[in-house]
Amino acid sequence: MKKRRGRTAYTEEFRREAVRLVEADVDQLAQIARDLGVHPVTLRIWWRQVQANREGPIVRPAQVVSLEEDNRRLRLENARLAEERDILKKATAFFARDAR
Repeated sequence: MKKRRGRTAYTEEFRREAVRLVEADVDQLAQIARDLGVHPVTLRIWWRQVQANREGPIVRPAQVVSLEEDNRRLRLENARLAEERDILKKATAFFARDAR
């Protein structure tokens, strides 16, 4: 496990083992989550993902995460540029008014 921007990134092996424990006794999901230090909803999501796709990984592909990070970064940059544009528009209007 490692922290990533305020969230813990669990390894694939950790997730698989947690799901294996849940499959042994589904009724104890909340207790298993507490014992492992994982939120019960998170553990339930992992378990459902394994039920739906036994062969594939539990984690999302790295490229999807990368695209989401790029999208977030671009949205922040877009907001900053829009703010700069608005400031320049106001400054232009201010100086154009004084030139009359």
